[in-house]
Amino acid sequence: MNLIAFIGAGPGDPELITVKGQKAVSNADIIIYAGSLVPKAVIEDHKEGAEVYNSAKMDLQEIIEVIKNGYEAGKLVARVHTGDPSIYGSHREQIEELKKLNIPYYVIPGVSSFLASAAALNVEFTVPGISQTVICTRLEGRTPVPELEQIERLAAHQTSMCIFLSVGMMDKLVGRLTQHYPMDTPVAIVQRASWPDQKIVRGTLDNIASIVKDEEITKTAMIMVGKFLGDDFNNSLLYASHFTHEYRDAKKK
Repeated sequence: MNLIAFIGAGPGDPELITVKGQKAVSNADIIIYAGSLVPKAVIEDHKEGAEVYNSAKMDLQEIIEVIKNGYEAGKLVARVHTGDPSIYGSHREQIEELKKLNIPYYVIPGVSSFLASAAALNVEFTVPGISQTVICTRLEGRTPVPELEQIERLAAHQTSMCIFLSVGMMDKLVGRLTQHYPMDTPVAIVQRASWPDQKIVRGTLDNIASIVKDEEITKTAMIMVGKFLGDDFNNSLLYASHFTHEYRDAKKK
């Protein structure tokens, strides 16, 4: 049975697609990739004769038609999304259409841009005693956000926050975050995480909007907010000499 593979291609660096994802791309007869965000290098290892489609130029029904035709012809189809398909990937709507057609599918996870951004900054979201929660969200644009998920409500928790698809609205974003986060809360912006032209800027909620404007960052950027970006931290208990668990006894002093 030929299955349709939804693949997370990672944040941009062609080496950050998973081995399983790369194998699926290499074996596919048909590849539909998000060309506006997935670099061509990610799919360069496709086999000779594979059909390649750029979904940036297609609507939902056109995508489904290509998948359907490929499936009926007994071909392997790779649907390649940026980052991980489960985060702002819009693969649910495609899956629902495939269900109607009784076309089998599976999903291969990928490295999201919020994880690549943390790697670029060499930071840990869940610093003991500082933050143990990560919120991934966005400001409403043409796509609305549910009332209970308005960003000022989420900001009340003062957790580690990763904000997608919102760098073009920094003034608005800062105004809503500072209803709860202090003005001196650290902020980092990573534009095009893991790409060759990756750019990192840092600041606080007090000055980040002007920094972003000066740097002319208008899209394709991850906004990271929270005390996890600061200098305060506490060691975890995991490697503490006095902390016991099933693999290690406490060391005697």
